Amino acid sequence: MKTLRFLIAIVLALVAPVIPALAAGTLTPVDAVDQPIGIEAHDVRVVINNGFARTEVQQTFFNPNDRDLEALYSFPLPKSASLSEVTIYAGELELNGEVLPKDEAETIYEEEKEQGHDAGLASKNGFQSFEFRVTPVPAGDRTRIRFVYYQPIEIDTAVGRYLYPLEDGGTDDLAAQSFWVTREKVDGTMSFEIELKSAAPVADVRLPGLEAVATIEDLGPGHYRARFERQDASLDRDVVFYYRLADHLPGRLEVIPYRADPSQPGTFMMVLTPGVDLGPITGGSDYSFVLDVSGSMAGKIGTLAKAVSQAVTELRPEDRYRIVTFSSRARRFTNGWVQATPENVQRTVGRLAGLSSNGSTNLYDGLQLGLADLDDDRATSVILVTDAVTNQGVLEPREFHQLMKTTDVRVFGFLLGNSANWPLMRTVCDASGGFWAQVSNEDDILGQIVLARGKVTHEALHDADIRIRGVDVFDDSTGAIGKVYRGQQVVIFGRYRKPGRAAVTLEARLTGKDETYRTTVDFPEIDTDNPEIERLWALHRIEAFEAQTRAGLLPQSELTDISRQLGVDYQLVTDETSMVVLTDAAYQARGIDRRNQRRTAREHQAQVSRAPQPIRSYRADREQPMFRDEAHSTGNGGSGAIDPLTAGLAVLLGAGALARRRRSG
Repeated sequence: MKTLRFLIAIVLALVAPVIPALAAGTLTPVDAVDQPIGIEAHDVRVVINNGFARTEVQQTFFNPNDRDLEALYSFPLPKSASLSEVTIYAGELELNGEVLPKDEAETIYEEEKEQGHDAGLASKNGFQSFEFRVTPVPAGDRTRIRFVYYQPIEIDTAVGRYLYPLEDGGTDDLAAQSFWVTREKVDGTMSFEIELKSAAPVADVRLPGLEAVATIEDLGPGHYRARFERQDASLDRDVVFYYRLADHLPGRLEVIPYRADPSQPGTFMMVLTPGVDLGPITGGSDYSFVLDVSGSMAGKIGTLAKAVSQAVTELRPEDRYRIVTFSSRARRFTNGWVQATPENVQRTVGRLAGLSSNGSTNLYDGLQLGLADLDDDRATSVILVTDAVTNQGVLEPREFHQLMKTTDVRVFGFLLGNSANWPLMRTVCDASGGFWAQVSNEDDILGQIVLARGKVTHEALHDADIRIRGVDVFDDSTGAIGKVYRGQQVVIFGRYRKPGRAAVTLEARLTGKDETYRTTVDFPEIDTDNPEIERLWALHRIEAFEAQTRAGLLPQSELTDISRQLGVDYQLVTDETSMVVLTDAAYQARGIDRRNQRRTAREHQAQVSRAPQPIRSYRADREQPMFRDEAHSTGNGGSGAIDPLTAGLAVLLGAGALARRRRSG
């Protein structure tokens, strides 16, 4: 129970109220003389199926002014989201989006705007948000915008999590806050519907904080639909959807392919859910807390102090801890390592009560101090809590990568807010062999414990390496993947030239011994059920090149070329591309190839075809299971079967929803 209380204390720090910066909504300059453009309706439809989610958002804007205006709408950027469709409905006109190189798309939009034509533009604002520009929104009238994005969904410790981001999360970007006023209120109705289709049995689902207003339908095995409506809602509160798989599911390998033309390569997403047992870490451990106390943490610092106080209180006497805080520079909050005796803990708790926040964010300085003076003879974990929006000191991600390579210690990162710098946190945790979790204020505390507990307290698979042989696979993410933690899935994207049967192997070290897990997979000649996999593969490839560039392993010029080429070829909004939204006549007049029109037509056809069909299982290792069955009885979260304590937590996770929600169907 000490480990449980320890993790509760940490997670409590991550669900404190925050001061939002720019949440989802329409943006208006601070000194604007016009009334802000309002949002009359906000409708969201989500389908989770076959390992990925499709999110469709529709907004209706209303211009209360007596002249036409341009609408600027900001939406927090979901992690690994591929924005694939933007449609504008202006009166009788329907405008659809095509992805072009960023400078070309922006030029076309400005030209159409100057000519008074209806047009739109969708771009990325770094890792923080999607931004949509729509012109004109007629005086005293309405314009509707629709956009669609896809993202992979991973199962961690038998729990799936979908996040619809609306809240910004609060950062140090004071310039943006001083320039823009965000109108984040829906003047009419906000509606949200999510449909889950899972080939694996689902034990329960949950919408934290929305039990009183949500209707949840059980439509059959693995099939749920949840929905709610709110009047005059504010778009500053995330929506989190959890689903918990049944206990004692076997370890498995799933492959979702797409190949429409025998003369062209196929694409696949491969998901490995190891069914191997990873033992607990025994003996005294060291915990180095690295805490962000910069100005952006002002709304969270009190709860953070209380949570860390509770965490150190629950350590064992044989454990040691130290606390490093950072803002504009790093400071030793404790004088080196402190033995977790009751007397020492009491003194530390008294000092934590006076913790305050101010200054900028010098993350590098904090990490450097948190990694100093490690004891090679003791298991050490660094617990980093930050929004990672570093703006002082060392800023280059490659420097962070090199810093983490100077020592053998795992960093467990908790990333706060939707505008938090997840690419930088990924660089830090990947280089250290650790893991990170993005935390919303709407996350369920128990849900976060289910995801994090086993990783901190249990061993990992070391030196994991995945290979596919027998089929010519290329542009893939196989190879050395480092550590695999308890409950963690491994997601591989790639392409294959010709169909056939392939041998898949996972080699790793487990408790000091070399282990090999094998199976065979059939790559089909034709499978047209999931054309969306192509966009997800392309985005995954771009993100992989971005990670190499941040680590200093790839020149920026090469990333720029790859991001632009894949963005245009697979119609993705990237740092080097934007989506311009025009009428059919404008595209024809400008001679723009309608690549996205053809791609979305294939995707829509597949979605219509899938909708009435039974839920399809993509498990590829039924004949030759990749992971041994004997691990299931030991309670390994990686296979979907979880230890008794965590299983109890998972039951509690759904108990509140079961007691309050209304079922129908």
